[in-house]
Parts: sequence; structure tokens; C-alpha cells
Amino acid sequence: MITADHSVIVPSDWRDFLALTKPRVMTLVVFTGLCGLLAAPGHIHPVIGAIVILCIAVGAGGAAALNQWYEAEIDAQMKRTAQRPIPAGRMDKTNARDFGIALSAGSVMVMGLAAGWLTAILLAVSIVYYAVVYTIWLKPRTPQNIVVGGGAGAFPPLIGWVAVTQDVTLMPIVLFAIIFMWTPPHFWALALFVKTDYAKVGIPMMPVVAGEASTRRQILAYAVLLAPFALAPWFLGGAGLIYAIVATVLSLAFIALSVPVGTRRSVEDDAMKPERRLFAFSILYLFVLFGALVADRLAAQMGWIA
Repeated sequence: MITADHSVIVPSDWRDFLALTKPRVMTLVVFTGLCGLLAAPGHIHPVIGAIVILCIAVGAGGAAALNQWYEAEIDAQMKRTAQRPIPAGRMDKTNARDFGIALSAGSVMVMGLAAGWLTAILLAVSIVYYAVVYTIWLKPRTPQNIVVGGGAGAFPPLIGWVAVTQDVTLMPIVLFAIIFMWTPPHFWALALFVKTDYAKVGIPMMPVVAGEASTRRQILAYAVLLAPFALAPWFLGGAGLIYAIVATVLSLAFIALSVPVGTRRSVEDDAMKPERRLFAFSILYLFVLFGALVADRLAAQMGWIA
């Protein structure tokens, strides 16, 4: 019998190691990193570009593995995470830790050799931000964990952009800021319908500490604040009309979906359709927004728009 205390461990296979990297989360990380690389002015050799994206993916996977190593006992008590490789008894914690360290260190080293050490430093900072600053320090201590910790997931487009330009300018910082501002309403929409799990293990997520009403108001506030950040690339001249139209439509839709979430007073646990819709849309929002940035750049290069 396999128990949560890991007294019996079955041999891990490749699927368990893949699960440690949080592949569904990595999809968005890789996509925004690729968009940052493709939207950046200048040229990068396709092979180097592929290595950059691979390093972003591997580095994100390493940070995720370290996150699961550190939070194994917490994950075992939460319904949403109990079947992850370590709490489910399919993997030894030490193996998970070593796997995370190997992926993290290897990705930074390869990034430095292939795309320059400025890019590698940004990747290293992003890994440390998630695995140490967010996981170990912020998450168990403050309901602002997602607000401050949102920076961990905001690095990929910045890294992709800098890999091409070898310089940190205002435009990639704006791309970082978009994801930073997007993270709280995205994650708090999820936290509203899994708050019982977080309360049970003592993680001070916003709905647990400040209550649902406050969290809902903050979701709506962040949705409104996100809109000017989303349009900033156009205001700054870093994107054209295609991006501006898409960003405007998406931002209005984000706000519209946030209104019923932000204004609700009492909700049954099994009736959170607006919250689930907002969470699902928030993922689509980021994919389409960053995709529009690349489409706009390609259209300008082809001479289709001024």
C-alpha cells in the first residue's frame, strides 16, 4: 500500500518526471517566451532561437520540480495536488530535488553559452524567483504571494526578447508587466473555487485571509488596471494596429467577465460558473494577446501594415 508519508515508493518512470515540470503551465511559459523572441526587433539564428526556447522550457520545468519537492507534504493534503508524483508515492523527494537542480543549472549554463550571459542571468533569476522567493518565502507567509510572486511567470517574454536584442529596454519590461498584472486576477479566480484546499493546509491565499468579497473586488480592480498595460506596447510604438485592436477587445472582454465575479456577494461552492469562465478566459487572453503581438510584427515585416 502506498501512503502519503512515502513509506513505499514505486519506481518512477518518464511520465512522473514530466509531471514534475508542470507541462500544462509550461505551455504558456514557452508560448510567451517564443512570442517575446519573435516580436523583438532584430534577428536571431533559428538554431539559437530554438535553444533559447528549449532553455526557457527546461528552466521552468526545473523550477516546477523544485516547487513540488519543497511542497510535497502540503500537496499530499490538497485534493487538487494529491496525485502529483511525490505525494502519490511514485517518486522519492530526493530524486525530484536533484532532477529540479539538474534542469535548472543545465538550462542556465546552456542559455549562457548559446545566447549570452545576460539572457542566462535573467533565466536564473526567474528560476530562483519561483523556486525560492515565491515557493519558500512568499507563498506560506503573505496573501500578497500571488501579486509579488507573479513576477516569476512574467520573465519568459523578457528573456525571449533579450535573447534577440541583448539589451533590456522598455518594451520587454512592458511585456513582463502585462503578465505581472494578469497573474492576480487569473490565479485568484482559481483560488476562489479551491480555497478550501488552501485553508486546510494553512496557505494564506487571498480568499482565505481577506475573504471572498475582498478577493472579488481585487479581481475586478486588477482586470481594469491590466487594460492600459495590455495597450502599452501600442502606446509606446512597439506594436501596431492589429495588436491594438486585439488588445482592446480582449481587455474589454476580461473586464466584462470580471464584473459578475467582482460584484457577487454570496456564492455556493458548486455554482462558481462566472469564476470558472474568467479563469478559462484568462488563459486564452494571454495566448491571443501575445499571439497578436507576433502577428502584428510579422505583418509589419511583410509590409501589410505601416
